[in-house]
Amino acid sequence: MNHTSITQVVLLGLTSHRRTQIALFVVIFIAYLLTMLGNLLVLMLVQFDARLHTPMYFFLSNLSGLEMSLISAIVPQMLAHLLEGSGSVSFYHCIAQTYIISSLGCTEGLLLGVMAYDRYLAICCPLVYAVAMSRGCCIMLATASWACGFFFPVVFTHLILKLPFCGPNHINHFSCTLLMLLRLVCADIRQVEVIIFVVSIIVFLVPLLAILTSYGLILMSVVRMSSGARRSKAFSTCASHLMVVTLFYGCLIAVYMRPRSGTDSSHDKHFSIFYVVITPLLNPVIYTLRNKDVHAAVAKVICRKVAEPKG
Repeated sequence: MNHTSITQVVLLGLTSHRRTQIALFVVIFIAYLLTMLGNLLVLMLVQFDARLHTPMYFFLSNLSGLEMSLISAIVPQMLAHLLEGSGSVSFYHCIAQTYIISSLGCTEGLLLGVMAYDRYLAICCPLVYAVAMSRGCCIMLATASWACGFFFPVVFTHLILKLPFCGPNHINHFSCTLLMLLRLVCADIRQVEVIIFVVSIIVFLVPLLAILTSYGLILMSVVRMSSGARRSKAFSTCASHLMVVTLFYGCLIAVYMRPRSGTDSSHDKHFSIFYVVITPLLNPVIYTLRNKDVHAAVAKVICRKVAEPKG
């Protein structure tokens, strides 16, 4: 068979209606700025307030940095295409974006698993928590999450580069994603799909199992607590993480765990816009909304800024 070599990939985006594109540009641009500011605020507070120099906030700062990286890998390109009214990227740019998005998604799944383990040790094993979650151990766990997150996608990215691609070169999405890219392949991709499935089991289902196990043990421990104040504090420290986990895995299930049809649909990109734009915006809000430590850190910064001119 003759295969057409693809050099450009055309991204169809969210809509072809011009007025809707302009409206989406404004909304997504504002959400992007708020997301960057919110996550940057979390990073700054964790860095400069000594009360937040704990394992929980260390991992939270890693998550904020990851969210900023993920949204910056997708949204600026999406905004440019909305402004222009159409969008196309080079084939290798598309491959690179697919790798970056996959790597950051894998890293997020691993980090959420590590954060659940941190909460388990803090609530169920408080006597050994300081030793088990020392500064060195936290750095090691975070580094391992980032390293594994960026390593596993190398495997199937290498395999994808060996596959033949032919026209049409249109992708019904606003960014280059793995599933959409595979639909352009003109060959049997069952072997690649098996490898992707194995990698997904490792980087998504294993952390999910760790999260469910950790919170199952936490729930059993909390139920045994005699003090209502301790029980309330334990639930409070876990609620925000559980909400973020629910958003993350909820989006994954909505996009990937559904029957596939032979044709493209708008289902994937509609749920993906929620994961790419809304979730990174909500995460800093979720973690700081009822967090007294963060409130105190913000108040300290504000008071310091107000007092500076008087000094």
